[in-house]
Amino acid sequence: MSVIFLLIAASTIVAVVFLAAFAWAVRSGQYEDDRSPAVRMLGDDRPAVPPNPSNNTK
Repeated sequence: MSVIFLLIAASTIVAVVFLAAFAWAVRSGQYEDDRSPAVRMLGDDRPAVPPNPSNNTK
């Protein structure tokens, strides 16, 4: 029976730690910009195309 109390206490401590980490992330602004990461890849420049050696005219 004492093992159950130990597990409940341990899970409560873990839950409080995760809640504190979530609260810190919200306060520090981690969740303020939720729009631009989803569309950021649409605005990236295309990579430069390397020159084709078989198309080398002299």
